[in-house]
Amino acid sequence: MATRHYTTKDFFRQIPNGLLARYFHERVLFADLDFAAMKETKPDALFAAWLELDEAVRNPMDAVFREIFDMSCKKGFKAIIDEARWQFQTQGTLEKFEPFVDALSELPNHYHRSMVTFLDHNDCWKGATRFYHADTLSYWRKRKHLGHEAAAVNDASILQLSDLIGDYFHHTHGTGRNCLVEPFRRGDLDYFFAYPEDHSQQSPEWVNGEFDNRPHNPAFEVVFVYSQKEGSLDLNFRGTYKAVEPLWAIFAQAILKLDELPPDPKDKRVYNLNSLQQGFDPVFDLASGISDVAIKKLRLSSKVKHGDKIILEADTTTNSNAVYDLMEKIGKSIKLHQYNVTQVEIAASLVVDADKPPKPVIIRITHPNSCSLKYDEQDLKLREMLEASGIEPKEAEEATEA
Repeated sequence: MATRHYTTKDFFRQIPNGLLARYFHERVLFADLDFAAMKETKPDALFAAWLELDEAVRNPMDAVFREIFDMSCKKGFKAIIDEARWQFQTQGTLEKFEPFVDALSELPNHYHRSMVTFLDHNDCWKGATRFYHADTLSYWRKRKHLGHEAAAVNDASILQLSDLIGDYFHHTHGTGRNCLVEPFRRGDLDYFFAYPEDHSQQSPEWVNGEFDNRPHNPAFEVVFVYSQKEGSLDLNFRGTYKAVEPLWAIFAQAILKLDELPPDPKDKRVYNLNSLQQGFDPVFDLASGISDVAIKKLRLSSKVKHGDKIILEADTTTNSNAVYDLMEKIGKSIKLHQYNVTQVEIAASLVVDADKPPKPVIIRITHPNSCSLKYDEQDLKLREMLEASGIEPKEAEEATEA
């Protein structure tokens, strides 16, 4: 599936004129524009009027349209459903949840569903956008053995979490003390989105027709996902690895009310990559939507001379064994048994939408236990394929029972 690119005009083409009219009329804009006379998917008159708006009015709305556009997909719709279930449950109106889902499902496409949710169910919007964003993040770090205490989500605990995170980054990285934390509930998982203040930056910007480097104080992001049932905590932080353990400890203190971070038995699971020197026979259920799985790239690291590496990469479009054909040629002059496989890239195809071509996916696995796959619905199918193929590591207790 090709990457979706946002433009305002294309967004107007995708949204029904009636919904666009509602959006703008609620903001007292374009009252003289006859939306009913515009041909669907031909918003030239609207776009011309849009360009005449002052940028101070136009830019905030364009940011909203980009958000609605991002949510106009299968993953966005799932996030909307997850947040709506929680909203109806907390309001004591869970009987309205199924009619809500049915009504959205009957709409022609995800663009309609996203726009209708924004206009008519805005109380579900913020949480849904946060869940969608979390589903797009990769390289999560998991901490287990935290017990099974319920997450504290009262105002005092959220404030404590934000203060501790802000203080930690202020004293270790010199960033600002300010930090905002937003808690959400998704099924039986507790999500916490933290936004600590980052270093001040200057960036080239256009404001009111003037171009200049303007200072601003951005925020970076830390995401926690806690499972009381599993006693586990997933962390997504795109910064130094040294911050991972302190962030886990901060969460345990503020949200789980633990005096200290419990010990975590060393996870000895590793990806079985050396077996890939002999070949790769992927195992998967055709009903999963997976097809055309092949090794695209191998990195071999010398057991004898530290730092020596061989990288094999080949086009698998017409030959799924192209990498192994290349390895066979190289093996005639190099003793490959003196090398370990330390990284692999696997090319796969996955059907995401039944009426669209399969989506190409590259899975990057690095020894001992790093994988580029996320934990959303699509990537979990690929993880199951890796496990069935003897690559994905299992939990120690599962291996014992097998």
